[in-house]
Amino acid sequence: MEAFRQEIILSSVFIYLVICIGVGIWAMRRTKNANDFFVAGKGLGPIVVSLAVFSSTLSGFGFVGGPGLVYATGLSSMWMVVTSALGYATGFYLISKRIRMIAEVRDTVSMPDVVFARYGSEAARLLTAGTILLGVLGYLATQILAMALVLQSILTGTEMFADVSLVMCVVMSSTVLIFYCVTGGVIASVYTDLVQGLVMIVSGALVVITAAHVFDGGFSEVSNILLSNGGEDIMPFGTLGAMASLTWFFLFGLGLAGQPHIATKLMMNRKISDNRIILPMTIFGYVIAAMLWISVGVVMRALVLGDVGMPLASPDQAAPMFLTTYAHPLLAGVVFAGLFAAIMSTADSFLNIGAAALIHDIPKSIRGKVLDNELFWARVATVGLAVLASFFALYSYYENGDLVGLLGAFGWATFAAALVPVVLIGLNWKQASSTAAIVAISSSLIINFGIAVFKIQIPYNISAGFLAMLVSMILFIVISLLAKPKQLPHDIDRIMDL
Repeated sequence: MEAFRQEIILSSVFIYLVICIGVGIWAMRRTKNANDFFVAGKGLGPIVVSLAVFSSTLSGFGFVGGPGLVYATGLSSMWMVVTSALGYATGFYLISKRIRMIAEVRDTVSMPDVVFARYGSEAARLLTAGTILLGVLGYLATQILAMALVLQSILTGTEMFADVSLVMCVVMSSTVLIFYCVTGGVIASVYTDLVQGLVMIVSGALVVITAAHVFDGGFSEVSNILLSNGGEDIMPFGTLGAMASLTWFFLFGLGLAGQPHIATKLMMNRKISDNRIILPMTIFGYVIAAMLWISVGVVMRALVLGDVGMPLASPDQAAPMFLTTYAHPLLAGVVFAGLFAAIMSTADSFLNIGAAALIHDIPKSIRGKVLDNELFWARVATVGLAVLASFFALYSYYENGDLVGLLGAFGWATFAAALVPVVLIGLNWKQASSTAAIVAISSSLIINFGIAVFKIQIPYNISAGFLAMLVSMILFIVISLLAKPKQLPHDIDRIMDL
């Protein structure tokens, strides 16, 4: 079987991509209107929602970017993945019920719709939609780049495609992605999540077991190798230090509540009471699958430092190289297929919320109504965003040398800094004002993108996203306290009392 390793992996990925096309065609028949395209008609069961929520959090960011970050910086990025479980609990207990109820009484299909319902401000809706578009480009580029890097690592192992370029892999990946997303919308995404979430849980556990047997001494030998080379890699704060790790702790611990692709999924369940099932299932699946993040990264780092393996051309090759070299061919094939599933469904989620911002929220905030034939324009916007994100992914990789994990962290930070005050605090505090929401979103974007564009170096590796989130939260609270309390609409007031 080892002799046919690449053939098995390629066959698994090919079968999955064919399934994606089939799911897209099936979902297209169920997508009758924009409500179906954006929020699946708000009629999904708890198992589908829970698997969709956790798998869209990991995806290419976790399965490719995570091990790459561990390989490059040690356990610094552990503070991203571990605290996300806390983020689920925070989000579900503080906002999930209110978001679902607002979706019911106001017929919302997007995060900007929720923001408008809470604050009654078209400017806040417009800024939220703009934030989503900006964040989507970074996060979607993460998924496309991860998918292309994985596809390249598989194809270069064959004689026929040994010289395939990353650009060609981006083109192939984006083509399948666009077909899948344009035809099925979010319905295709969430039903693929049902399968790929289960694959991620099982394969994540099996990959950890495989990683533990790469060295005869298991993870103890891995630790000894890393300790003998300075040991900074496996110290609690990794190579980036305490400040970087702790800022990631807060950014990812609180920031999950500001992720629009997750908040949108909280509008899709049939009953609010399903959250009692969705939360524990989401955390369980996430924790099992996320073990791959750390285990693969430290093992690949130990292989290089222990002179067992050659240094990687890029840290983002850590997971693909591990799977193609050390995992059983069948396991590697399943994991690669599951990885493509995770990336495809998450990319679909981002294309979905980006298209909603472009053709639903921005027109409503500017002209007071949505575009005619909204479903058609949603599909056109999906194509345009996918193409733009593909160019951004290649630019970030070749011009800036950005890792998948760091690109994903930037997208996460863009959402968190702008939307955590507005959503997490605003949906739990009646005095929060629309002016505060506008200032918080605007300041976070200025700080986040100003630091990125002008390449400002922050001392002690402090995350720019954390700094932006901290400033926006302070401004949001102070301005709301100074503002004259405004009477909320009766339905929103009652929802916030619950």
